[in-house]
Amino acid sequence: MFDGWGEGWGDVHFWEMVFRTTVSFAALLLLTRLLGKKQMSQLTFFHYITGITIGSIAANIAGESETPFWNGLVSLVVWVLLVVLLSFITLKWGGSRMILDNQPTIVIRDGRLDEQAMKSVQLHLDDLNMMLREGGVFTIKDVQYAVLETNGALSILQKVPQLPATKKDVKAGGGPPQYMPSEVIADGRVNRKNLKQYGLSEDWLLEEIRKHGVSRSDQVFFAQLLEDGTLDVTLKQPKLKK
Repeated sequence: MFDGWGEGWGDVHFWEMVFRTTVSFAALLLLTRLLGKKQMSQLTFFHYITGITIGSIAANIAGESETPFWNGLVSLVVWVLLVVLLSFITLKWGGSRMILDNQPTIVIRDGRLDEQAMKSVQLHLDDLNMMLREGGVFTIKDVQYAVLETNGALSILQKVPQLPATKKDVKAGGGPPQYMPSEVIADGRVNRKNLKQYGLSEDWLLEEIRKHGVSRSDQVFFAQLLEDGTLDVTLKQPKLKK
């Protein structure tokens, strides 16, 4: 057993892999410094794919003896240089950035959901609500603007009356809210679990949405139960005729 182990240490392939791994590590370290902090902090979809590809090339150089070392190293360097060149082009000509990273999308305006904008970026209501809660916002109508950035983050601008210092400024009192803002209709489907949790019926829900000019839940894109027991409703946008 020990003889085989000793032969492994003396094998040319072993030292070759040590050399390849060391050089790949050093090259990757230098090249990521060349990419700059921008690549690490602004992880758009393009940068995400770039990172995966660079890591994959480096892994092949280090761990695949079938991959010609210098060919792999040249491929790694060229790939990084192409990314640097593209970054230079987007800095020099701002319009090219839209082609590379697209542009931010406004998904909420003045407390109303933009259904078409959400569909264009394939943003689900559940995901939007999660990102709003992560931003400390539980009620959609309290949002002036919500912008889905090119890196997938949601930027939220709350309405002025809803800013954190408002109640303190006016010395307003009050106990805990009657309800936690909750989804009761999403894309036409009634959330019966949330209704049951607060002791509300579907008849009550239908009566509330009738106040907004519709008679069926499938005509509602999103409805949210607010703290005071009222309903915030966003109707579905009419489909454009082709």
